[in-house]
Amino acid sequence: MLTHSSATFADSKPHYDLLDGLRGVAALLVVWYHVFEGYAFAGGSPIIKGINHGYLAVDFFFILSGFVIGYAYDDRWKKTLTMKDFFKRRLIRLHPMVVMGIVLGVISFCIQGRVQWDGAHVSTSMIMLSVLCALFFIPALPGAGYEVRGNGEMFPLNGPSWSLFFEYIGNILYALFIRRLSNKLLTLFICGMGVALFVFTTFNVSGYGNFGVGWTLDSVNLLGGLVRMLFPFSMGLLMSRNFKPLRVRGAFWICSAVLLGLFSVPYLEGTDLICINGLYESFCIIIVFPLLIWLGASGSTTDKSSTRICKFLGDISYPLYIIHYPFMYLFYAWLIDKQLFTLGQTWQVVACVYIGSIIVAYLCLKLYDEPVRRWLSRKFLARK
Repeated sequence: MLTHSSATFADSKPHYDLLDGLRGVAALLVVWYHVFEGYAFAGGSPIIKGINHGYLAVDFFFILSGFVIGYAYDDRWKKTLTMKDFFKRRLIRLHPMVVMGIVLGVISFCIQGRVQWDGAHVSTSMIMLSVLCALFFIPALPGAGYEVRGNGEMFPLNGPSWSLFFEYIGNILYALFIRRLSNKLLTLFICGMGVALFVFTTFNVSGYGNFGVGWTLDSVNLLGGLVRMLFPFSMGLLMSRNFKPLRVRGAFWICSAVLLGLFSVPYLEGTDLICINGLYESFCIIIVFPLLIWLGASGSTTDKSSTRICKFLGDISYPLYIIHYPFMYLFYAWLIDKQLFTLGQTWQVVACVYIGSIIVAYLCLKLYDEPVRRWLSRKFLARK
């Protein structure tokens, strides 16, 4: 079933209910993954032991983004859509919550005492410079003064903004280049990116033992981030051009269960000849995620309750993803201070952080994001 969602105001096309819901499920799993990332970070462990592959939600977001953008815009370029109008629409859709994430990031950093993870104090001028760079999506160089948390993040005030950085690149490349490709050329491009992704993951080019790349500004992460975005984004676009729905019942629950199962698979050891974990990541991104998007787009909600659930999940998905990490910074700092490393020791705090993040995301959506986007749409996208 297709319905209108708060995901857009300027676009007239309705949204796929189930894809909105699946985006929300993936966002909820990302938050849960970051909880367990905190235990690993506080304990100095390189292995995250809960929702181990939750970072693959980003790759799922990228393919979903390509599908939705292709569906929403591909047939408009020769009619009413200009490049300027496209960029305005994407900025109005994405950037207000980027700003909110920065604001919350500054607040959490000041609550922590304005110190890096090693205890070094950060000056007000460097914090303000970090804010300014983040507002204009200028990534921080590792070790620079404005890389205020001191762990190499592109956007140290709100780490997950790195994926929005690559999302913006994907949008720019789509408008300038990718949308012009015929289906045959787009298929060839996707095959090339698929091979690059397979090589990068399976042969452990990053040295991490996983595909968790793109978050810092070095050559491996920049290359990996581009590959990580370009394959799924382009695959989603090609799917939107050729989509024909299947008859499937219970698609939302099937796809949600598969996502949970995929993300919960433990880290797969073995990196001598090939990286077994990377092989698994390639399987998820190249094969399973496109199937899930196809199934999700084919399914439909069958009653008002399921429609409301999917709409709610879709509405909060982006706000939740972009605002939850500042709360994780505070949670991580608390874990380190208290030397606590398990869910059993901290479940009450985890419940507060998790539920609180959802509540704050919903409040940001209703009290800030939707009103701001309505105002911006009226001001900058008024029909002539």
